[in-house]
Amino acid sequence: MKHLEMFSNRLTRMSKHWKKWARRRGITCFRIYDRDIPQVPIVIDLYENFCLVSEYLNSYPMSDEERESERDTIRNFIIEILQITPENLFWKTRERKKGNLQYEKLDTQEKSIQANEGGLIFKINLSDYLDTGLFLDHRTTRDLFRKEASEKNVLNLYSYTGAFSVYAADGGAKKITSVDLSQKYLDWSKENFELNGFSHEEHEFIREDITEWLKRERNNPKRIQYDLIIVDPPTFSNSKKMRDIFDVQRDYSFLLNSIFRDFSAPGAILFFSTNFRKFKLDADELLWEDIQDITKQTHPEDFRNEKIRFVWKMRK
Repeated sequence: MKHLEMFSNRLTRMSKHWKKWARRRGITCFRIYDRDIPQVPIVIDLYENFCLVSEYLNSYPMSDEERESERDTIRNFIIEILQITPENLFWKTRERKKGNLQYEKLDTQEKSIQANEGGLIFKINLSDYLDTGLFLDHRTTRDLFRKEASEKNVLNLYSYTGAFSVYAADGGAKKITSVDLSQKYLDWSKENFELNGFSHEEHEFIREDITEWLKRERNNPKRIQYDLIIVDPPTFSNSKKMRDIFDVQRDYSFLLNSIFRDFSAPGAILFFSTNFRKFKLDADELLWEDIQDITKQTHPEDFRNEKIRFVWKMRK
């Protein structure tokens, strides 16, 4: 079929281009195909010598047999063009999911590798979850965060596997507090600290719903005032572990203003990010000052879609 031939030609060109681009920059985890052809709605990311294919909903009519046959053809093209072994190719089907459903376990292979980024090492799980443990679109944001971290008290809310925390440790942060609802991801964060020679015992890893933690901890007279903060919440969450439903568009001003009033030191810097594509930030609702939209500045070149997330940097 013509669209499969187009895909083969496109992947051949993009593979040469992005591999050359990555070599020049010392990058080993990057995107080489981003739903470029509408009839082939997949994303292809390389993690070292491994390949992750994320398949999105294809609205073109075809039978289940035709769809599976097409997957096999695409899979064979990828193996041949990217010169990877079949066992190093992982294929995941992505559907629109809300809240913590995107973090649910899909498999139990526990296929983990060590991947390099920014001179650091991260544990990547290619088999068991929709996401690998390292969001490649925040590569530049993490580097900016590291450059601000020296001698700072750092707070990482919705910390996931702790990539921003590891970058902060590498940047010379004084103390790092990572808060997440999942113990699995907090343990993963500790592994990432150890992989890079940082003792996780010198920092805090707190398992709690962020909203509840903010409400409770603000009454603690000994709470830390943070100099550098990263807030990267889910769009929506209704986890059973939470008391209330979280909606980023509805709740962002409460979240950021609570941090400003109760948890930020004078001159603090906060990075805020969301992947909700319809998100609108109203600066008049926020107590923070010098609010800069750094979305374009932090958008990675290898991501074709420029609307995958928003990022702001603000100061107290």
